[in-house]
Amino acid sequence: MTSSLLFNVTTLAYMASMVVFFAFIASKNKSVGVAGSMIAYAGFIIQTVAIGLRWKESYDLGVGHAPLSNLYESVVFFSWTIILIFAFIDIKYKYRVVGAFVVPFALLGMTWAQLGLGNGIEPLVPALQSNWLLYHVVTCFLGYAAFAVACGISIMYLIKAKFEEGASEASAGGLMAMFPPTRVLDDLNYRAIMIGFPLLTLGIITGAAWANYAWGTYWSWDPKETWSLIVWFVYAAFLHARFTRGWVGKRAAWLSIIGFAATIFCYLGVNLFLSGLHSYGSSKM
Repeated sequence: MTSSLLFNVTTLAYMASMVVFFAFIASKNKSVGVAGSMIAYAGFIIQTVAIGLRWKESYDLGVGHAPLSNLYESVVFFSWTIILIFAFIDIKYKYRVVGAFVVPFALLGMTWAQLGLGNGIEPLVPALQSNWLLYHVVTCFLGYAAFAVACGISIMYLIKAKFEEGASEASAGGLMAMFPPTRVLDDLNYRAIMIGFPLLTLGIITGAAWANYAWGTYWSWDPKETWSLIVWFVYAAFLHARFTRGWVGKRAAWLSIIGFAATIFCYLGVNLFLSGLHSYGSSKM
């Protein structure tokens, strides 16, 4: 059995989980919601095994590095972290409907990785040959995953708020009855960002240490570094506005969505479209 096969199984599991979560919204059957979570967890376990197996495969090939070095591996790991953060919130708060808005992010990543990216295992370029690779990538992607979850919750908030403002009570009591109250969604958005922001901060710090190891300078205003700082400022502004000006509700939800859009551009847009010290990001991290 190969890691590629298990990643394919993972993709199918996340697809099944998404479909079941949609069925949960339609049926309002709690058992269906639990099934959606269980399928997502099963996919997560399979993916965990697959990541470990790919790590072993790299050593078998004489390459021997953590499976975090190229775009394929990073997208797979990003999907894994999304389900990890989702599982934490799902187990703690048990709002199953959140899965319908978060699992699709993981499915999209896995589908793109399996269908659109090469999955070969290659030796590390010199700049990546450091333990800082592991520290930097893990902290950054856990932060990104928390922001993905916050984005999904923010979309739920905006949908729920619109129905509460403009729909009749009967309409709002139908599909919208499946959604947590807006105050709960707003709080979950905040809590997810409170998970992601310190992790992103650690990611930037470890990235600076890695940059000094690889290039002899902690900061060079490379496009990747600049956009990482932009993302950091967006979420810092979110927290500052919440603490000092009481920003909640729609403004907080939109800022969370904008922050995740900036995160995706920092992760993919910069790697694929901009040149710089991270220009090898089209195939490497």
